[in-house]
Amino acid sequence: MTFLHTSTAPRPLSIGGRAGVVAAAMTMMLAACGSDPGEISRDSQPFDAIAPQATISLLGNEPFWGVEIAPENDGYRAVYSTPDNNPGTGFAVTRFAGNNGVGFTGEFDGEAVQIAVTPGACSDTMSDRIYPYTATVAMGEVTLLGCGYTSDEPFTQTQMP
Repeated sequence: MTFLHTSTAPRPLSIGGRAGVVAAAMTMMLAACGSDPGEISRDSQPFDAIAPQATISLLGNEPFWGVEIAPENDGYRAVYSTPDNNPGTGFAVTRFAGNNGVGFTGEFDGEAVQIAVTPGACSDTMSDRIYPYTATVAMGEVTLLGCGYTSDEPFTQTQMP
């Protein structure tokens, strides 16, 4: 599991049994902070840069994985895929907007799933693409970090040197 960001090289991530800590960290990432550290602003508006009707695509490598989230009926459906599970397995998720991103919660294969999508340039370091969002996907005891884009905000291709 690797976090691949435009300013850093791939770093392995091993969370072990810290799913609760990851969940708390994801919640805090989506919370608004006031001018004083630790102060939560009650005047902030929920994050609205990702439209409710947009399809969200998340991806990562080492290991390779993908999650696609799309509106379905009155809710949302996520499809988790890997090279060994392609086209993937779908499951229902609930969307919520924080003050610096969107989150989704659900259950996959009997495990709790928490997904955070936050704005920030992100690169998978393998494709010369720059994505507009970073992604954190916690599935039971496993945490995957990667990049994301939406049907309204695609990735961009960088020039080869």
